Amino acid sequence: MALWPRTRRGYTTGALALTAALALSACGSTSQTGTSASSSAPATAAGGVQLVAPGKLTTCTNLPYPPFQSKDASGKVVGFDVDMIDLVAKKLGVTQDIVDIDFDSIKGGAALSAAKCDVAAAGMTITEDRKQHLDFSNPYFDEVLGLVTKKGAGVPDLETAKSKNLSVGVQAGTTSLTLAKSKGIEAKEFKDSGKLLLALQSGQVDMVIQDLPVVVDWMKKPNVSSAYELSGQVPTHAQYGFAVKKGNAALLKVINESLAEAIKDGTWTKEYQEWMGAAPVTTPTPTS
Repeated sequence: MALWPRTRRGYTTGALALTAALALSACGSTSQTGTSASSSAPATAAGGVQLVAPGKLTTCTNLPYPPFQSKDASGKVVGFDVDMIDLVAKKLGVTQDIVDIDFDSIKGGAALSAAKCDVAAAGMTITEDRKQHLDFSNPYFDEVLGLVTKKGAGVPDLETAKSKNLSVGVQAGTTSLTLAKSKGIEAKEFKDSGKLLLALQSGQVDMVIQDLPVVVDWMKKPNVSSAYELSGQVPTHAQYGFAVKKGNAALLKVINESLAEAIKDGTWTKEYQEWMGAAPVTTPTPTS
């Protein structure tokens, strides 16, 4: 079931201002059911790392985005990203607390700058644009995008989709949008992966572009796999990273140490197999 030769979210510019519309809904994590970050003075964890709330490593994410982060039947947030950041929290001697927030506020750095969270873990692609507003960890996942159509549609690539004048859906502000634009396709944008799938199922679009692990997760659902198929794959040669506020070198160091240890001792591979349903073909490195 190793569906991709290499193992999100794409290239838009500028930091977005954090406004009253930035409504945070705190979600459960593997450690505790959430309250959002405290407005009190930062707390200090192991290694002198400053945290926005005492005893917590507060993580901003955007739900749902399985298998990286989504709620299970009990309402708890679980996933590959969650497990990776739990390792960081453990190293700091605290627990992880997860905040569900609009992705635009994550990728533009507004949420971290406003001390809404300590770290962003949202299946987020490392881009030069985003590096202007965020400090990224070492890569922890190699990106491949998947094309999803009705079964038998015969659309292996975006060139075919364009020639057939198919309507294409993408998640707003992602690398999928960038890819579509690069092919001269005016894609319809949807706020999250759940709405994107619903758009395909309701006939609003003929095809969607989404990160391959998310597509693989969709295909586990009989009502999806019975009617739709992964029709093509597009390696972007981009990578995902966790992000911190610009200049937060102390926390970034702990994140990178945790990732390096997880890769070295086999934890990364074990978690990958659990959440992706296949053995990794490659292990991410800074030069993947």
